[in-house]
Amino acid sequence: MSNRFFNSNNTAIGIKPDDYTRAAYYVRTAEALSQIAYESIYIIDYFKKNFLYVSQNPLFLCGFSPEEVMTLGYNFYTTRVPDKELELLLKINAIGFRFFNNHPNEDRALFSISYDFHINNNGEEVLINQKLTPLELDPYGHIWLAICFVSISNHDKPGNIEVRKLGQSDYWKFDLDLDRWIRVPGIKLTDGEREVLLLSARGLTVDEIARRVHRAKDSIKSRRRAIFDKLGVKSISEAIAFATNYKLI
Repeated sequence: MSNRFFNSNNTAIGIKPDDYTRAAYYVRTAEALSQIAYESIYIIDYFKKNFLYVSQNPLFLCGFSPEEVMTLGYNFYTTRVPDKELELLLKINAIGFRFFNNHPNEDRALFSISYDFHINNNGEEVLINQKLTPLELDPYGHIWLAICFVSISNHDKPGNIEVRKLGQSDYWKFDLDLDRWIRVPGIKLTDGEREVLLLSARGLTVDEIARRVHRAKDSIKSRRRAIFDKLGVKSISEAIAFATNYKLI
C-alpha cells in the first residue's frame, strides 16, 4: 500500500549522502518547534520514501512511539486511517503533486497544502488537519523534504483540500464532486478585525486594545473569535502568522 503514495511525480532524485548533513539542521529545528508547538510535527523524505523525523506529540503517534512510526513509514497510514479514507489520501497525494508540478521551480517551495482525514487514536476516530509544505527540493525541482503539522481539524468531515501560496491572499480549493481545483478569493477582514490583529501583533493585550480603540473588552474578544473562525486558527499568535503570511495585514 505505501508504494502507492510514491510515483514519478513525487519521487526525489539526485540526492547525495552529503545532503543529509543539511537535512540534520531541519531535524534539529523540528525538534525545537515540537517543544513549543501543540501540533504533531513530522518530516517526510521523498528520496528515501520514509519519515526523517517524527515528534513526541501523541496526537499523530496514535499509541506508537516516534521510532515505531518512523519504522512503519507510510505503512502507518494503513494501520491508523479508516479504509474508506485511504483512497482519499491517495487522491490528495496525486492531485497535490500534480498542482505543485504545474508551477515553476522557483515558486514551488512557496506552496502549502492543507487537508483533513480521520485517524484511529487509541480506538477513537479523530478528524485531524494536516498541513504540508516543502523544505527542500531536489536538483530537478521535485520535493525532497517536506514538513507536516498535524492538529485537530476545525471541520466536521474529511477532505477540505486547500493550497495556499506564501504572500498571496487568494487560494485554491479542490472540489471533490467536480474533481477540479477552484481558485477562491482571499479572506476579507473587517477594518475592526484588522485593527485588532495589528495591535495584537504589536504585543497589546485584549484590555489594552479595548482602551486604545475605546471599545468594550467583550467587543474585542468577539472580534478575535471572528478572526479565528475566518482564518481557521486557534490562537492570536497563529492568526498573526497567518495574516502576515497571506498579506491580510
